[in-house]
Amino acid sequence: MSKFLTIDDFDLKGKTVLVRVDFNSPLDPKTKQIINDKRIRAHAEATIKELVQKGAKTVILAHQGRPGEADFIPLDQHAELLGKALSMPVKHVEDVLGEKAQKAVRELKSGEVLVLGNVRSVSNERKKGTPEEHSKTEFVKNLAPLADVFINDAFAAAHRAHISMVGFTAVLPSAAGRIMERELKALGKVLEAPEKPSVFVIGGAKGDDSLDISRYVLKNDIADYVLTGGVIGHIFLVAKNVDLGEPNMRFLEMKDLMGLVPGIKELMNEYPGAVIVPVDLAMQVDQKRKEITVEELPTNNPIFDIGTETGKKFGEIIRNAKTIVVSGPVGVFENPEFKAGSQMVLEAVAASEGFSLVGGGHTVAAVEKLGLADKMSYVSTAGGALIEFLMGKQLPGVVALEKAAART
Repeated sequence: MSKFLTIDDFDLKGKTVLVRVDFNSPLDPKTKQIINDKRIRAHAEATIKELVQKGAKTVILAHQGRPGEADFIPLDQHAELLGKALSMPVKHVEDVLGEKAQKAVRELKSGEVLVLGNVRSVSNERKKGTPEEHSKTEFVKNLAPLADVFINDAFAAAHRAHISMVGFTAVLPSAAGRIMERELKALGKVLEAPEKPSVFVIGGAKGDDSLDISRYVLKNDIADYVLTGGVIGHIFLVAKNVDLGEPNMRFLEMKDLMGLVPGIKELMNEYPGAVIVPVDLAMQVDQKRKEITVEELPTNNPIFDIGTETGKKFGEIIRNAKTIVVSGPVGVFENPEFKAGSQMVLEAVAASEGFSLVGGGHTVAAVEKLGLADKMSYVSTAGGALIEFLMGKQLPGVVALEKAAART
């Protein structure tokens, strides 16, 4: 388990607390209005409200989009939505480290909340570096002397060694916020001492990480089974010398996934029976669903889902598991014709008595669309950070918190 401090380790009454959150939200491309404030509400409910109740002077550091891209906007909307979530006024200045920002921080009173400007408006914010290197930047040198504690609650950005993620940990007492704390505890439960049998369901359309995750969880005896679906299932079938048919093979080549085949073959030879691939699939014929067994392949129709028999097979393994991790839907669930596979899998996860963690944007969307979120043990909204954690990589934002804790 990661060794980091939490909010419980500090008396925050009257203290100025810098809180790094992940408010990055989807926008309407035309109006630039936030269309989903779920992340803002999550941080408000989990961490910021508690800081307010404890009498902290809470200063929010957040980003939205990237410079040069359409979603790079100021944080005035975010501050307004945060105020609604907290049912209180929230202050905002569109400045991060200049005189306006510093003045607003100094004038903050106990129980008040201030949202500073978009941290990615700072020219070198996204430059990678160590906490010690970043602590020497103008960003940290201007704000750190005004603060008593730094809290990182942005697990979704923890895989980035940016200034606002790690720089303050080198010079301020630092702790994990409640979302960061929950994410790390949930991931620790599935990666460090999972109850057996342990099952990982790996799906989705992005296959480049699938081999690394599968190899890590099998090699380290974290998973007993890896169930593959979606595009991941396709490339694992190809590794078993299955010809999916011209349009499907072309799609895998277009996605540069064929290079994974030798490594997947090696993995399946090393762990026979541990990697489970689909036994049937659902293809699109005249806009409708038609199922086909793997033995009946190849097909000239695009494959968009696992088949019913695969869903039953996956479901049986999942229902008998004590630990379940789902990363990626097993089909194009957005299309009603091809949501059946993901529904069968996720309903089995919901029915299981084991500890379940589901994560990634598309997975969470599928869980919410099916109304199953409340039946999962833990739902992670993180994307890249979650994937890197599942691959066994160290996350700079987490390592920085651990180093800060070790100094106390």
